[in-house]
Amino acid sequence: MGAVFDEARLDDEGALASIDSSDTLRALAGAGAQVRRTMAAAGEAGLDRLRDVGPRGVVVAAAGGSVAVADLFEAVSRRAAALPVQSCTSGSLPGWVGALDVVLAVSQSGRAAGTLALAAEAARRGAFLVTVGAAESPLADVCARAHGVHVPVAVEGSSSRTSVWAQATPALLAADAMGIASVSHETLGELADLLDRVATDARPSSESFVNPAKILATELAESTPIVLGEGPFGDVTARRAAAMFGRTGRVPVAHGALPDAASQIVACFDGPLAPGQSGGGGSDDIFADPFLDGPSRPPLRLIMLRDTSAGDGHGLADTVVSVAEDAGVRVSLVDAPAADPLVRLAHHVVLTDFAATYLALGFGFDPATSPHVRLLRGAREV
Repeated sequence: MGAVFDEARLDDEGALASIDSSDTLRALAGAGAQVRRTMAAAGEAGLDRLRDVGPRGVVVAAAGGSVAVADLFEAVSRRAAALPVQSCTSGSLPGWVGALDVVLAVSQSGRAAGTLALAAEAARRGAFLVTVGAAESPLADVCARAHGVHVPVAVEGSSSRTSVWAQATPALLAADAMGIASVSHETLGELADLLDRVATDARPSSESFVNPAKILATELAESTPIVLGEGPFGDVTARRAAAMFGRTGRVPVAHGALPDAASQIVACFDGPLAPGQSGGGGSDDIFADPFLDGPSRPPLRLIMLRDTSAGDGHGLADTVVSVAEDAGVRVSLVDAPAADPLVRLAHHVVLTDFAATYLALGFGFDPATSPHVRLLRGAREV
């Protein structure tokens, strides 16, 4: 028999602590502090040197849990950058990268093999190298030999998934320094405050009926979820949420962003997992035999990460939600009450990070470790 989600476990702090061996919840709660510490570290490392570089192009090298940083960097620079910005996770750097370009390599441990290889290649080509990762790591050594800028991030008690804001902050400041995005210290301060507030709302001692992360985790556990993002960073938030629900929460989640994914999402509302379909979670056939017919599948649920900047009218998002409700698909609305789009993104990311962690804990899984992921170590960096 498979694992059973126990909602009562989420309100038992002793049970949570016994399963959460790496203090994942505590690490997530420190996201605001991560931003503040890394802002200071970036200044001390001399990241402002980028203001005098004037690159022809920028490549962000990241893998595993650090990929979210590359996604975010590309997204914030999309509207303002008058130069190519490209992410790279493995293999070789793009052929055009040379001495006139900047390569930003991000690895929380400073040991990710693919990221290390890309950083070393950037140094050989003479690109201006900026690295983000553990101090006194192989990545820091590569950067020092290239006379680049290394911004150290603390690694104690965290992983690449729980230290995403420590890694993202130098990347955002680098984008601002190069003039390809506008990310002020004031915005990052507001973002850090927001992360603190969400962490307070999602703390383990906050009971399930008022804790937004526990509520979302419970809704996910009882469904086949689809995550849909809205707004300028909708693709980043949806992809990050799906990655965390899978890697941390152990639940595979389809995802997309408006407007492009609208059709593929709503088409699922009349598919085999739709309410009322044979074998779907909405089936109410009292004669169904789970031994002959197989277990029924959990019902579809739409997780809508909304962009509240649209005010009361969300256009296409409202239409998708209406279609879902008309089809009998359950909907979870996740709104981010902030004026700045980057702060709204932070709200969606930290809330779904907490929900993914509570999802794992509710099933009785350690959110930090997976025996199957451990089997991959040695074959690749994860």
